[in-house]
Amino acid sequence: MAIRSIITDTDHFLRKKSRPVDKFDDRLHVLLDDMAETMYKEDGVGLAAVQVGVLRRVVVIDVGEGLLELVNPEIVEREGEQEVVEGCLSCPGKRAVRLRPKKVTVKAKDRNGKDITVSGEDILACAFCHECGHLDGELFYDNIIRMVDPDEEE
Repeated sequence: MAIRSIITDTDHFLRKKSRPVDKFDDRLHVLLDDMAETMYKEDGVGLAAVQVGVLRRVVVIDVGEGLLELVNPEIVEREGEQEVVEGCLSCPGKRAVRLRPKKVTVKAKDRNGKDITVSGEDILACAFCHECGHLDGELFYDNIIRMVDPDEEE
């Protein structure tokens, strides 16, 4: 495993749309392992492959409930609404308030190509939306209520 460099929002690479994964091989496993190690080192709760320079539809998420690896994730259900304060490993020092669904269900594949469906509420729902947005070239502050002052309490 290796720590990968995280691309920041000044790089237009983050605006590119990621391509689906069609090979579930050792190369994908290394990418997933490296992404998880990088996310944990940077104290994040999620990371998309595009953030480490790989245009593939791959995300890792851990909001404190264990690591989720999602390959070719697709949000299939959204319920409710919540106002959240978000940040991003690719946007150091920036935080914003935005609306996200309260509950989200995602269909994806695991690292071996097996179909999985996962649902999450609150911060996990937010993480699903945030990371899936990265795969389509979106950044969290594209659709916000307001930016948060760095000194403002959450």
